Amino acid sequence: MNKRFIQLRFILNIVLITFISLIANLPVYPASEKESAELVLQRERDYEKRIIWGERFFSLHLDALALKQFERANKIKPGAYFPQYRIKQVTLRLNQSQNRFVSEFIFDFNKPGFLITALILVIVFSITSMVIALATALINRNNMMRAEKRKQYLLEEYQTMLVNYLFATEINQEFISKIKKISNNKFNRRILIDQMIDLSITLTGEEKEKLKNLYLLLGLDKDSYKRAMSRKWHIKAKGFRELAFMNIPSANKEIRRCLTSRNDILRMEAQFATIRLYPDNSFEFLEQLKKRYTLWEQLNVYETITFHQLNLPDFDHLLKSTNDSIVMFSLRMIRIFQLRNTFNTMLELLSHKSAEIRNQAIHVMGALKINDCLPQLKRIYKTETYENCLEIIKAIASINDESMLGFLKLVLDKEDDVQLQIEAAMAINKLGIKGSDTLNKLLTSDYKNYQIIVKHVLDKRIN
Repeated sequence: MNKRFIQLRFILNIVLITFISLIANLPVYPASEKESAELVLQRERDYEKRIIWGERFFSLHLDALALKQFERANKIKPGAYFPQYRIKQVTLRLNQSQNRFVSEFIFDFNKPGFLITALILVIVFSITSMVIALATALINRNNMMRAEKRKQYLLEEYQTMLVNYLFATEINQEFISKIKKISNNKFNRRILIDQMIDLSITLTGEEKEKLKNLYLLLGLDKDSYKRAMSRKWHIKAKGFRELAFMNIPSANKEIRRCLTSRNDILRMEAQFATIRLYPDNSFEFLEQLKKRYTLWEQLNVYETITFHQLNLPDFDHLLKSTNDSIVMFSLRMIRIFQLRNTFNTMLELLSHKSAEIRNQAIHVMGALKINDCLPQLKRIYKTETYENCLEIIKAIASINDESMLGFLKLVLDKEDDVQLQIEAAMAINKLGIKGSDTLNKLLTSDYKNYQIIVKHVLDKRIN
């Protein structure tokens, strides 16, 4: 009986321990008593370790790490009071820090700690930036002053050396070595090139050829060629100009390619280089130009022609261009250079679709005093615009042919516009005695009241 009771008691103890383990969320190890003791000891050690590390993190205000350690300790011993207490403390502290950050972020002026910190950082950044900018400006200014002094020194040195070279009877090898030594870097070579270009403008003949030989001897043409092949338009334009002034056609393909460039300055430099480098066929680009030929480009071409005494292009052919700006340029050049041999082609322009071109053609005919154009001018008068009618009368006045007296009287009689009447009366007055007599008769005429206009024209104080 006692033996059975002891066995029953042992079984009940085992069941009770298993039930308590399940309630405490502790696994039941179907192992020996020695193994269970070791597991419990391990769990105790792990629990203490989590508590120790949690306390360390908590004291250092590393709340997120402390919370993880206390949560792990709470899992090991779910019923323990201390981990739960610390979890509540850490959670409360985390919430307070988040609320404090939000309040500082929206600039709580009752506790403006974050705002003051931000303003201090902005001030420090501004002062630092100002100091850096000031230091950079001072360094750049110092470098610019040094470069300017160096440039002035080199200009004086190069001017003396180049003048001595040009007027020397024999080439001195010592001089060549010296100038090579001075121009041994990019900055010095650029100053030397600019000086030689400026000097070449005033030179002709043997001296200019001698300067070109020195340019080639020093290898400066390679520098200019590199600039001409640059991808940057302003450097490319400078290279074109240098090669043009020194008469070196090494970048021929690139120059011709840029004749139709969209960049006005680059296109103008390419045109200038073409005129300088290819005098026999220097104005070929005008026949291919599709864009508007600007007044600035026209002025540069005119100065190049006059300064270097280049051969004039075939303006008679250019008058037939489909580009109106080329036609206008040709008419201006015909007037300046007094090219009367283009009269027949100019006469065709009187029926051009552009009123501006017709106006310019009429003006040129009057400036050249071409009498043969008078019948045609008289014929188109009725169909022309007001501005062109004024220009026709001015052209007739410039030609000063007495055969147009009847036409001018008709204009004075039939026109209602005062300006046209004044121009016609002035043209009649330029016909000499016959014209003056005609105006005097009109002054006393009862047919129409010409007194104001005629008196205005005959007034010597005005004329």
